[in-house]
Amino acid sequence: MPIDFAAKKALFHLPEGVIYLDGNSLGPMVKTAPAAVDRVVQAEWGELLIRGWNKAGWMAQPAALGNRVGKLIGAEPGTVVLGDTLSIKVYQALASALEMTPKRRVILSDTGNFPSDLYMAEGLCRTLGGQYRLKTVAPEEAMAAIDETTAVVMLTEVDYRTGRRHHMADITARAHEMGAITVWDLAHSAGALPVDLAGAKADFAVGCTYKYLNSGPGGPAFIYVAPRHAEVARPALSGWLGHAAPFAFDLDYRPGAGIERMRVGTPPVLQMATLEAAMDVWNGVDMAEVHAQSLRLQDQFIKGVEARVKGLTLATPRSHLMRGSQVSFRHPEGYAIMQALIAEGVIGDFRAPDILRFGFTPLYIDEDDVARAVSILARIIDYGTWDKPEFKARAAVT
Repeated sequence: MPIDFAAKKALFHLPEGVIYLDGNSLGPMVKTAPAAVDRVVQAEWGELLIRGWNKAGWMAQPAALGNRVGKLIGAEPGTVVLGDTLSIKVYQALASALEMTPKRRVILSDTGNFPSDLYMAEGLCRTLGGQYRLKTVAPEEAMAAIDETTAVVMLTEVDYRTGRRHHMADITARAHEMGAITVWDLAHSAGALPVDLAGAKADFAVGCTYKYLNSGPGGPAFIYVAPRHAEVARPALSGWLGHAAPFAFDLDYRPGAGIERMRVGTPPVLQMATLEAAMDVWNGVDMAEVHAQSLRLQDQFIKGVEARVKGLTLATPRSHLMRGSQVSFRHPEGYAIMQALIAEGVIGDFRAPDILRFGFTPLYIDEDDVARAVSILARIIDYGTWDKPEFKARAAVT
């Protein structure tokens, strides 16, 4: 049955008059989230107190929600767990992958990867010493750069700036052919486009839930470990909740079974409540249909901007096969233009040095929104209303 996108849009709280094209940075709130948090605060935390870990099922939620997220990313049951932050999950996956390739020292990534992933890799290399190094190449050169020296291929499937998409299955196959392990960052994939981790034979994957999955600011991250590695991968961050028996209080670490060993810190119970509410929106949703509609909206936006707006250069690939769920344009005054757009109710975001980035999530964006956004952008450029001091003053978050 086709998705009723209008009905899905009605499930989100969207401020009056706002066109929200920033779900690739922070997804909007689902209308049921406040009640979900209130239930946990009042009925569970308030009334059950410490008993909530057992009676309300708080301790089991990271795995239960992991399975729900796993369905959206093509993961086998019992291979995804939630908790901590994306940077921590990147570190975990990368450290485990390096231990599985002990004779190699090169982490391969690309210059379009999110800087935090690269920072984690650089820091891990410094910690390990012994000639470990991070090698970055242009995104389009990543496949060819995989060779017999590569230990781990660490890539973000969709480039956070341009929306360019890597072909996961092909790159993973090449990595395995050369004896390397893959770590995929799905921050701009999960909930945005079809992902098939099992089909692609991915080794590790990580991602966040506050973007397309709408868990709210600071929402928990997730990690996937392929079943063939689940009992082999050693968690470098040997957290209490990743122990085989946390409440035995052993002085020595014993890794938990399978994906449970990748748990580290205390589950964020309130944040998991918002994620659980948001995940209900995905019931019965076909990700292929979601992405197809996103591409139609993107095409509408690109066509409208190129026909009506002067001075912007498309940074996103035109090929549907190479594109995620965002559209980016370049302009030397991109920051000021984006601030002027936000002042007019069209919320996107800016990525240095010159990227205006717009996300197209058909669960709450429709054709009328796109048409209005194009018209407002054209007016701002035509009349130069972006050229004001207040729009050029850089805020802490861009």
